[in-house]
Amino acid sequence: MTSAGDPAESALESAAQQVPAGLRPRIGLLGTGPWAHRTHAPALAAHSGSEFAGVWGRRPEAAAELAGEYGVKVYEDPDALFADCDVVAFALPPDVQAPLAVRAAAAGCHLLLDKPVATTVEDARAVAEAVARHEVASVVFLTLRFAEPTAGWVAEQAGRSGWFTASAHWLGAVFPPDGTPSAYADSPWRKTKGGLWDVGPHALSVLIPILGDVTAVSATRGPSDVVQLALRHASGAASTAVLSLGAPQAAAGVGLELRGTEGVHALPGWSDVPGAYGRALDALLTAARTGVPDPRGAEFGARLTELLAKAEGQLAG
Repeated sequence: MTSAGDPAESALESAAQQVPAGLRPRIGLLGTGPWAHRTHAPALAAHSGSEFAGVWGRRPEAAAELAGEYGVKVYEDPDALFADCDVVAFALPPDVQAPLAVRAAAAGCHLLLDKPVATTVEDARAVAEAVARHEVASVVFLTLRFAEPTAGWVAEQAGRSGWFTASAHWLGAVFPPDGTPSAYADSPWRKTKGGLWDVGPHALSVLIPILGDVTAVSATRGPSDVVQLALRHASGAASTAVLSLGAPQAAAGVGLELRGTEGVHALPGWSDVPGAYGRALDALLTAARTGVPDPRGAEFGARLTELLAKAEGQLAG
C-alpha cells in the first residue's frame, strides 16, 4: 500500500513492503469500538509494510474478541504493548487517547493518532511536546487528508493562489431526530462534545492547508448540536463551516466549495476509509524512517484543538 505524491516517498514505501515479516515495524492497536472494528484493525491487518502485533482495550473481553479475530496477541496492560511495539495506533476517545499517547511516546513508539488528539489544549500540547521530546513520529488520521481522491485534491488546491472564500459543511446523522442512531452513537464523548469536536477537525484539516492558518474564529449555535464557524485565514480569505452530528437523515452530507480567481472548485467524493487509514500508516512509517515530521502530525492536531477550544469558549459565553 503506497501513498500518492512524491516518487521518492513511494520508493521508500515500496522498499519497506519488501522487508521480511519478522523485520517489519510492529503495530499495536489501542481500542475495540466500532471504529477499531471497521477501519483500524482491517487496515492494520492488510498493511503489507508492517506487522499487526496486538490489541489492548478498556474492556478485556472486547480486546480478546478483536485480537482473536485477527490472530494477534491480546494485552492486559498498555505499557506491555508499548514495550513490544514500534508503532501504536489509537481508536480511543480523545481524552483517553492523549495521556496514553504521552506514555507511548516516552516508550519510544511512533503514534498513529485519531482526531481530535484531545479536547483540551493542555492535553493536546502534552502529546505534541512528548512527540518532540522523545523524537518519535506522529500522524493524525484526518480522513480527507488520506482518502483518495480528496487527498490529491487538497494538494492541488493548496498549490493554487487567489482564493477568496470557502464554505464547508459536515452534517452527520449520528444522532438523527428522524431515525435510528448510527453505529457510532454509543459514544459518550460524541454525545457531550457534538459535531464541533468530532467532524470539525475534518473541515479544518482541508481549509487550513489551502487557505492558511486561522487568524480569527467566531462560533454560533444552531438547532440540535449545529455549530457554525466563521474563519479568517492567513491568506486573507474567509471561510465558513457548518458542523453537526444531529442532522436529519435526509439532510446529512459532506461538502466543501472553494471560490477564487481560478474559479469554483468542489471537494470530490471519497470511499475506502480502511485504505485511507493504510495510507496514513504509510505516511507515519515514512516520517519514522526519514526523521522528517509529517505536516499532519501531533503538532497540527494540537493546533486543531486550540481552534476548536476557542470556538467552544465562544459558545459557552
